[in-house]
Amino acid sequence: MVRDSKITVKSVFTGTVVRIILISFLFMVVVPMLWTVMQSFKTSQEFFADPWALPSAFEMTNYVSAWNKANMSGYFFNSVYVTLVATAFMMLLAIPTSYCLARFKFFGCEIIMLAMTLGLFIQPTYILVPLFLLAAKLNLLNNLTGLSLIYAVIQLPFSVFILTGFIKGVSREYEEAAEIDGCNRLQTIRHVVLPLIKPGVITVLIFNFMGFWNEYAMAFTLLTLDEKKTLPVGLQNLMEVQRFSTDWGALFAGMVIVIIPTIIIYIFLNKKLTEAVNVGGIKG
Repeated sequence: MVRDSKITVKSVFTGTVVRIILISFLFMVVVPMLWTVMQSFKTSQEFFADPWALPSAFEMTNYVSAWNKANMSGYFFNSVYVTLVATAFMMLLAIPTSYCLARFKFFGCEIIMLAMTLGLFIQPTYILVPLFLLAAKLNLLNNLTGLSLIYAVIQLPFSVFILTGFIKGVSREYEEAAEIDGCNRLQTIRHVVLPLIKPGVITVLIFNFMGFWNEYAMAFTLLTLDEKKTLPVGLQNLMEVQRFSTDWGALFAGMVIVIIPTIIIYIFLNKKLTEAVNVGGIKG
């Protein structure tokens, strides 16, 4: 009885400590975000008077200034294009590659899988110089489609690693039944395999979308023309400009513009991502 009481007390204490840590991390994330949103409605005079005070009025002037005068609108649509095209390229490359590695045994299969696994540990910044030289030789500098293809290839190891595990968890009997019904290989992948690995596909889509949207180093290196720059690079340029001016409200408004799409994606797909993680954990 005494032992059970000790276990209960220990469990309660551990749960309390975990909750305190999680709440602390929540405040570390939420407070700066709310503070940034609050500053985006202030004038520069209000910002310097009291950074922690509420804005006198919730006007959209700073957002209009950032969207039009700072060319955030152009940067925004560039980011949308690069992110969507890179995601499409990545899925077109990752799904067939993952299926082949999971279903077929051929010479070099294990070496390719090993190379994909090793690719998980290579940071893009490590290969930025040779990547720049290669892109220059292939005329891919200041090319949004070329940048999208580079993004897709760099994220291929992560995507293949995730999808291969999910495909291996699908019974071959489903595919054999589809082949008996007259489906070719592509139809089997589309109508049988993809619906069964939907949690894995959603996981790959979410993580890669956020990675493509927020990527800075490669976009900064490979895009030198102002009209071709993406949001993270454009925001950095805006920050440099505003450092020597007084329009700090527009700078914070630009930050909020960058954050909003990521938050929207997470709100709508949070449940799907959680389900995918749970399914992956059960299979593992």
